[in-house]
Amino acid sequence: MSDVCASHVPAAARTAQAAPILPLSVRDLALRFDGATVLDGLSFDLSATGCTMVMGPNGAGKSLLLKLLHGLIRPTAGTIAWGSHDPSAVTARHALVFQKPVLLRRSVAANIDFVLKARGKDARRRDRLLDHVGLGHKARQPARLLSGGEAQRLALARALATDPEVLFLDEPTASLDPASVLAIEAIVAEARNRGVRIVFVTHDTGQARRMADDVLFLQGGRVAEHSRAADFFPAPRSQAARDYLDGRIVV
Repeated sequence: MSDVCASHVPAAARTAQAAPILPLSVRDLALRFDGATVLDGLSFDLSATGCTMVMGPNGAGKSLLLKLLHGLIRPTAGTIAWGSHDPSAVTARHALVFQKPVLLRRSVAANIDFVLKARGKDARRRDRLLDHVGLGHKARQPARLLSGGEAQRLALARALATDPEVLFLDEPTASLDPASVLAIEAIVAEARNRGVRIVFVTHDTGQARRMADDVLFLQGGRVAEHSRAADFFPAPRSQAARDYLDGRIVV
């Protein structure tokens, strides 16, 4: 896999063009559906750089949290502060990749062309983006014929085409073979090294150990723990996290 492209502007360089949207501050965030509280009083801060792995058992609220941060749903209460910006004004500056990629029923190349055109980006970047994720040789193939790992790499290329400052990933490697998992991790790690802030939901503790700078652990719709990865894995502070890592909580 090659470098993305010379025309990609690192997140750090974009600060001269616009006020940065990081750090992120979340305070007392709550979400209720039909009278049921699914997220309750979440408060945490994310720094301007690094990779945060969001972990916790099924039903903890991990995917809902990403959708709230990305602006797909509105919180019932609480605040999401992207620097000094209104949350609705910065949606275009972050991207979200789902567990099951939603691709256009067009060619692989056309999926990238669509995003570049919609965002007013340089159309010449398409081939470099596809080469970067190892799909250059499949540019003319219908996206529906891609394997699961290839489809997820296309979804990542499409997200990177928007030049995001923050990349949200909702279990992007779930159910993929080991080679595909490592390929996607390499793409994400390269983006992180360029200054893209990563927020990554996973159940894979091995993956989290490989990639995390910090871990945000959710339990029952609350933040049970937010720690540096170097502290979390050897000695989690919360009982919920200890039970999770020891396999006593079903994921």
